Amino acid sequence: MTLPILRCAVLDDFQGVATSSADWSSLADRVEVTSFREHHGSEDELAAALAGFDIVVTLRERVPFPATLFARLPRLKLLIASGMRNSVIDHAAAAAHGVTVCGTASSGTPPVELTWALLLGLARGIVQENTALREGGPWQSTVGADLHGRTLGLLGFGRIGALVARVGLAFGMEVLVWSRSLTDERAAEAGVRRARSKEELLRESDFVSVHLASNAETHGLIGAAELALMKPDAYLVNTSRAAIVDQDALLAALTEGRIAGAALDVFDVEPLPADHPLRTAPRLLATPHLGYVSQDNYRRYFGEAVEDIEAFLEGEPIRRLG
Repeated sequence: MTLPILRCAVLDDFQGVATSSADWSSLADRVEVTSFREHHGSEDELAAALAGFDIVVTLRERVPFPATLFARLPRLKLLIASGMRNSVIDHAAAAAHGVTVCGTASSGTPPVELTWALLLGLARGIVQENTALREGGPWQSTVGADLHGRTLGLLGFGRIGALVARVGLAFGMEVLVWSRSLTDERAAEAGVRRARSKEELLRESDFVSVHLASNAETHGLIGAAELALMKPDAYLVNTSRAAIVDQDALLAALTEGRIAGAALDVFDVEPLPADHPLRTAPRLLATPHLGYVSQDNYRRYFGEAVEDIEAFLEGEPIRRLG
């Protein structure tokens, strides 16, 4: 008996590379893959687009899957999210609706590299100078900020934060870390100094980089009061989670020139609306959530998504979440 072909949707395949980043041929006679290059911004749009699919592959935590959406997708049986942690999927609702949720591995290296690309871009005015050079503007219009001998403040010291610290040390920076789990002994082993509070870190740092998980404790952790503690010539970088930094407070600080600049790779709403004020904010270097977007990570995401689907079809799901 010929088994019915299952339909698999890949969400937010903006670059159109989901099917070329991995070998999907093992599923050719069992699964039909459709990738969506456009983002579905509402639950109604998602429910309509995904109504005919049995399997959905979603990237990171951009697309929420609440109980109300699961209720509108009775055909859905397998949901695969890149990474092994996803806070926007209602796992209890998935189980209640008979949906298996699986994940994939995810490398911490690409967000570390992007963090430093943004920090260096801010410090040396790379975008402004490149634009001026290409458009016939002034020859040299900025004076770069030095890294050597300056203080890099890290909010968070997990896998990614620890790697960012190593690069800072290589640049000859003093690295100051605020993390509830960091001890003086571990800090000494890593060659960093433990801040006694986030306030101390914000006051002393020349560059502040955020590397925390988003949860009830970290939501809005950096607001107007915290930004006011920063030096007027200091910079803030957030490649972690948008909710950790109050974006309205940051926009005000940038507009009023109360800090030297900021770099963002994450936003409260993604993709960022065309008329959003952050698109034209002064002193801001922004990228469209590229932290995890690299060739190796995409090969890992989609390659393991294929493995997840194969295992599910064999009745033995792997890398289950929830």
